[in-house]
Amino acid sequence: MITEYTNKGVCSRKTVVELDENDTILNVSIVGGCNGNLQGIASLLKGMKAQEAIKRIEGINCNGRGTSCPDQVAKALKKAIEENK
Repeated sequence: MITEYTNKGVCSRKTVVELDENDTILNVSIVGGCNGNLQGIASLLKGMKAQEAIKRIEGINCNGRGTSCPDQVAKALKKAIEENK
């Protein structure tokens, strides 16, 4: 199942996540932002359970913005889990 999330408060514009039926991350794509870093994050998350990824990246703060690209990925994953039920 593929879920699109519009990022807020960060340089990247959108996060697209794909989960399987067991909430394992099949793919993460982040549009905009720091391309190399976000490709690295997406690669590291592939194959991980969505809940574990959320625990690791939720709440990361970028330069006092109160959020970050990884935090926005966590929000996208939460949305995907909810839609996957």
